[in-house]
Amino acid sequence: MLENAGIPLPGETILLFAGFLAFHGRIQLLPAILVAIAGATIGDSLGYVLGRFGGIALFNRFFRRVPWVAKRFEQAHVLFLKYGQWAVFTARFITGLRVFAGILAGIMLMPYPRFLLFNFTGAVCWTLVISSVGFLFGGSWNRIVDLLDQMNRITLIAVGAGILLAALIHTLRQRGRS
Repeated sequence: MLENAGIPLPGETILLFAGFLAFHGRIQLLPAILVAIAGATIGDSLGYVLGRFGGIALFNRFFRRVPWVAKRFEQAHVLFLKYGQWAVFTARFITGLRVFAGILAGIMLMPYPRFLLFNFTGAVCWTLVISSVGFLFGGSWNRIVDLLDQMNRITLIAVGAGILLAALIHTLRQRGRS
């Protein structure tokens, strides 16, 4: 719910873990899916209200300062303008854009009944897919965690190398201006 209300949290990870727990009999899959659908729908609806009544001024005040958030917001804005209600449905499946779907729908003054239909339908599909993947791969969890750990290390190394490269370029440009 919080992720869909506009706070960038790892919704997929939570759903994957719920599927994993269901595979191992720790929770029941159907109630977990129903709670996730309700949370996603309510969260996006809160985002819609936030966008409808807070609008772009609220975004500019709190979110535009964070570069990756501003970039994702702009991508979501373009997607929303181009595809309207389908953007609400599709953004559900795109990490980072899902956070802004409800807010953008509110900012763009999409009629709430139309928004709710596509929001709910997207929440159902997204929740079923992600939690089912967690359930289906529940027996392979350790291999998945190891793979994600390796990917995180590679990403960390790449980001570190990028930062060092940017610092080097910045230093060389500063020396060139002196």
